[in-house]
Amino acid sequence: MKIRTYSEMIQRPSFEERYEYLKIGGTVGAATFGHSRYINQWFYASNLWRSIRHEVILRDNGCDLAYYDRQIYDRIYIHHMNPINEEDIETESDFLIDPEFLVCVSRSTHNAIHFGDASLLLQMPVERFRNDTSPWLL
Repeated sequence: MKIRTYSEMIQRPSFEERYEYLKIGGTVGAATFGHSRYINQWFYASNLWRSIRHEVILRDNGCDLAYYDRQIYDRIYIHHMNPINEEDIETESDFLIDPEFLVCVSRSTHNAIHFGDASLLLQMPVERFRNDTSPWLL
């Protein structure tokens, strides 16, 4: 498995390229922590996670995939670029807490990354200009 990093992702110039770099393509309903789910829930409620979360939000300016034109106006998710497991939480591995392996995402982007479905991504509004629906008036 290739290790994904923030430094590498940020070099991709478009939002779509960043999404392609991060997408995992999992399946809906696949167990991630199984019966040990309480472990990751404990971690996400910790002061350590809250501190790292704030740091990542500030670094990314609250933008989806740290893409300046994609401000997140709803809840901001912090995505682990490399899947984590129970051992990562128990040992506080770099994948878990190093901002180099974390990025801000919206809920729809998070779902698209995990399920490999670009249709889940929020689409930017089409830029309009005067008489663009009536070309004969130009």
